[in-house]
Amino acid sequence: MRVVIASDAEGMELKQLVAEHVAAQGHEVVDLTPEPAADFVDSACAVAHDLLEHEGSQGFAFDAHGVGSYMAATRVKGMVAANISDERSAYMTREHNNARMVCMGSQIVGPELALHIADEFLAADYAGGRHQIRVDMLNKMA
Repeated sequence: MRVVIASDAEGMELKQLVAEHVAAQGHEVVDLTPEPAADFVDSACAVAHDLLEHEGSQGFAFDAHGVGSYMAATRVKGMVAANISDERSAYMTREHNNARMVCMGSQIVGPELALHIADEFLAADYAGGRHQIRVDMLNKMA
């Protein structure tokens, strides 16, 4: 799977850890910020726009708390993103909400938990069915 990542300065260390982890699992990693983005808005929006251009890709944005990247990403029309700090939510947001992007905060999520979140998010498939009604509603809002 193609996995797109980006970060501001606060999230760089966690981004690099997750990038190496998912690459070791055989995923193609596209790092949009080899150098930290000037602001989390820039990095999160870069991931969101890339994902909308590449169907089937998933993404991660990193900053200090995750919520800033989440707010920026959800302003991009058509992007369903989630601010995640636990494994179950990572899986369920993909399965039930068709989220394409997870935002994590380096001051909230530790290294080991970040790897588990990445694993669960990438392992999940969108279930569709009754959940599509919600996804359609979200897409109309943005």
